[in-house]
Amino acid sequence: MGEILNLPVLDGIASVIIGLILALTASLLAFECKGLLCGEAANDQIVAGIEDIIKSETDVLHINEILTMHLGPQDILLNISLDFKDALSSGNVESTISELEACIKSKFPEIKRVFIEAQSWMAQNKE
Repeated sequence: MGEILNLPVLDGIASVIIGLILALTASLLAFECKGLLCGEAANDQIVAGIEDIIKSETDVLHINEILTMHLGPQDILLNISLDFKDALSSGNVESTISELEACIKSKFPEIKRVFIEAQSWMAQNKE
């Protein structure tokens, strides 16, 4: 273009603009990849949705802790600590955990691994 218009400065300006576009793109990619590499937590909407699913379960007394971590763009690890009703048998706790896991995975297919721990609220707070 600089040769056609007899303005060689246009080639330099175009090169600088292209360099800025490339630098901006590289910065955005690095920022996104850093979050995935460092185990970024799932967004607040996913965590709120998980809380809603758990709160709808009548056998759960308290949500002690919800921990999430991205293992990839579409792969989330979920760890949950729950306090169940004391009157529940171990079989009922197991079936409730299985139901919660299935419900969470169906609503959020990006959650691939779910670990649910049955722990009293008081024991959780002592740690």
